[in-house]
Amino acid sequence: MEVKIAVSTLDGKKMTAKAATEAIGDDLRIAPAFAATAMDDDSGVATEIEARYRRDLGHYIVTKIVKAAIRADFDHDALRNTAVSHIMKVAVPHCVAINVLDESKWTTVWDTTGAEGRLIPDWLAAEVVKRGQQEARMAAIRIIYGASALAGLPPVRAVQDELNVPHRTASDWIMKARKAGWLEGLNYAIGRQAHV
Repeated sequence: MEVKIAVSTLDGKKMTAKAATEAIGDDLRIAPAFAATAMDDDSGVATEIEARYRRDLGHYIVTKIVKAAIRADFDHDALRNTAVSHIMKVAVPHCVAINVLDESKWTTVWDTTGAEGRLIPDWLAAEVVKRGQQEARMAAIRIIYGASALAGLPPVRAVQDELNVPHRTASDWIMKARKAGWLEGLNYAIGRQAHV
């Protein structure tokens, strides 16, 4: 299934780190809103969404969904069914800017690791699981938790997968990060469906 997803600002400009103007801590910024268009060549259906960050909720909420057939022989069932979680999962890393690689340059999570399907680089994941790396670990937790929570995806699972740690360790690190103020402005309600 070939689905191409393009992410832009609400005024139609390509999403870049410059559009991430909402600060979440010192090393994480997000775009306050975005638009994403998914073109599914197999079904012949395009889905456009718009989402806005709600600090009071700690995540993006989808504010608009438009689906349309892009060819005459489109899949009628695909047009009727709307699942935005995959679009959100791909789009959000384009909207999250980090400053961990070079203190003078912000880059999106997508530009750093998106092609690999990761939220943080392998070298950073290997570094933060070592003992004595508390600040670097908390910064990585904020990036992973932030990108997954903003997309409406389970952050504990994301921390487990990104850092290759057990559920208990991921939960513990998230709890410590929240207690230390690293997750201010980010939230994920367990059991909540991904912004549908």
